[in-house]
Amino acid sequence: MARSVVIDAFGGPENLHVSEVDIGDPGSGEVRITQTAAAVHFADILTRQGTYFLKPDLPSAIGLDGAGIVAQIGDGVENVAVGDRVAYLFSMGAYTSERLIAADRLVKLPDGISEEVAAAALLRGLTAQYLLRQTYRVNEGDTVLVHAAAGGMGSLLCQWSKHLGATVIGTVGGPAKISAARAAGCDHVIDYSTKPFAPTVEKITDGKGVNVVYDSIGKDTFGGNIAALAPTGFFINFGHASGLLPPIDAMALNKKSLFFGKTSLKHFIDTKAKAAAMAREVFDLIGNETLSVDISRKYALEDAAQAHIDLAGRKTTGSIILVP
Repeated sequence: MARSVVIDAFGGPENLHVSEVDIGDPGSGEVRITQTAAAVHFADILTRQGTYFLKPDLPSAIGLDGAGIVAQIGDGVENVAVGDRVAYLFSMGAYTSERLIAADRLVKLPDGISEEVAAAALLRGLTAQYLLRQTYRVNEGDTVLVHAAAGGMGSLLCQWSKHLGATVIGTVGGPAKISAARAAGCDHVIDYSTKPFAPTVEKITDGKGVNVVYDSIGKDTFGGNIAALAPTGFFINFGHASGLLPPIDAMALNKKSLFFGKTSLKHFIDTKAKAAAMAREVFDLIGNETLSVDISRKYALEDAAQAHIDLAGRKTTGSIILVP
């Protein structure tokens, strides 16, 4: 029997509860994983609320990304074997001690990458890869603005941008997060809970603005992002923690010939080959210590509700995970 965090109805964190689930044996093309870690993302909060684009039928275990060890394989499975350490993403039901999953969704972990690091970093790392190397390709000498710079996603964007030779401006939601953002490579940190960020960006850049904004906040940062960008700059939104973006005014973008992108990882990993190549790049950068994955807190499955409360309340830095 597996112990899984389940929701019976969409709503608040009080709807999360641990249930015993009989998962059975793997079918054709499936494996059973003994799970050792699961990521906790803002997307999990949206899933719990019923507002994420992946909306499970209820009752359902939740959680999108995890890692563990292959315990049993079904017929026809050739890409992994019992004992392999693996990770996966975008597969509902990650908040669990054991699970069945299609073998072709698994990424084998290289030596030196722990399951906990893989659970915390795979989705965020692949997201950072497509944002920095495929959406707007950051180059030496660029100036980039990264929102939520002290979080797990923002931290990777800041570290990688700095590695690529950019000047990094990060925003954070409170003075307690400033040091974490600086540790992630930010040259300048703005606490947007105390003052508007766009005028400070203008001052830092001597009125030039930034080449690109990487925004996971959404509604609350929309207007400031446009003001902070240099002419022909790129406004890349990949999340909406504060609410959905307002309708886009094309003429507001035209005033500085701005480029806008609303992006999602799923369109950049639509083949196994693409996903594997991106994962290799991410794991190489973690392995050579270019990227550091900060797991600031580990929660038991029974504490999943508290993990959601802490994340939504912006009380965490780096990445947080559940440990069965």
